[in-house]
Amino acid sequence: MPDWTATLVIGFNLALIFLLIAAPIGTRTIARRTFVRAPAARVWNAVWPLGGDAGWSGEILSAAPAEDGGGLTRIVLSWLGRDGNPIERLVRLDDVRDMRHYEMRVVDDSSLHADFWAKFHEEVTLEEADGGVHLTMRQTDSYRGLAFYIFRYFVLRRQMAKLRSWSETGAFRKGGVFEHPLTQVGMAIASILILWPLAGLTPGGLAFAVVLTIVVALHELGHMAAFRVAGHRSARMIFIPLLGGIAIGGRPYDSHFEVAFVALMGAGFSAFLVPPLMAASQAVAAGGNVHGGNFLAVAVACIALFNLANLVPVWKFDGGQVLRQICPNTTVLAIASFALLAGFLAVGASAGFPTRVLVVGGAVFAILSLITTGSGVRPRDQLKPLTTPGRLALAGALAAVIVIHSVGVLWSFNALV
Repeated sequence: MPDWTATLVIGFNLALIFLLIAAPIGTRTIARRTFVRAPAARVWNAVWPLGGDAGWSGEILSAAPAEDGGGLTRIVLSWLGRDGNPIERLVRLDDVRDMRHYEMRVVDDSSLHADFWAKFHEEVTLEEADGGVHLTMRQTDSYRGLAFYIFRYFVLRRQMAKLRSWSETGAFRKGGVFEHPLTQVGMAIASILILWPLAGLTPGGLAFAVVLTIVVALHELGHMAAFRVAGHRSARMIFIPLLGGIAIGGRPYDSHFEVAFVALMGAGFSAFLVPPLMAASQAVAAGGNVHGGNFLAVAVACIALFNLANLVPVWKFDGGQVLRQICPNTTVLAIASFALLAGFLAVGASAGFPTRVLVVGGAVFAILSLITTGSGVRPRDQLKPLTTPGRLALAGALAAVIVIHSVGVLWSFNALV
């Protein structure tokens, strides 16, 4: 891949990361309106939390007025909390007009900190019409970054489409098109087709695009495996063309060790592949197949570079996640972050990256870390603390993974010269 193309791809990804997780979006309202060919009473009983059909989708297990009064309603959801039990929410229902309108605010949540719901407000309106009812749903909240705003938009869009289908046919179908395995395969193919022109419209460019896409999938597979080892009943991957992928567990994190372990295993899983691929490359090249040896060396370079980039100590990156759990206070965290970043820059310099690119890259990562600090979602209760043996084990594992991928970068760049 040409230097200018690599710079363009890196710059685009960094800008996109900022927009998705850190840009100050402010207070926004997501509104959807649809026409449902069903009686107003049927639709109302489905959207009203205390309605007889409120559990139509399986999301709500039960809902009833809170025992301690105060005009609150306790809703038990099918989603699991960190303890493996269903999440419970206390909500306030206001401006209730039977079969026409209500507003809802979340007062308490057994999984998330109250700050998460501080500015959230939902409004549901039904208007009867010939042959059915017009349903309007509005959700207002304050957002930092576009990612959660976009996620909420599509969740609301899907919810209303499924509600319309259930109200009209009586049938509910779980899941959706986006997370379907075939859709995710299509996303991976789209990523390859986007990367191919950037890497050069040649067989070699296509091979590079395929290898890089596989590297991303292997990285997310490592996270998914870690989720399952940590006790999650399910784990899945969402592929995002060009940007990468996201691994999603089946419940919130329960401990600081779990957060660090899951974050580290993305690069850790791929680290097991680096030494065998290095040995295979040397063996193939020694057997006279120079092109085959170079292909395997490129694979090592892609694996090592991609995973080292994910271990950069930026707040939202895997490296930042691991360091925040390991380091006991902000001073140690700051020292460790700058030391780790300096180490990555040293590896880049040894591999032959231009000094200007390394300086600019280091500055961008440092700024990105500062602007994304504190942007995570806070749990209601503190995570289980990390013990000293656990902290030492994670620190040793992080160092080992970094060393393996650093050696992979230096070896592959030397082998390809």
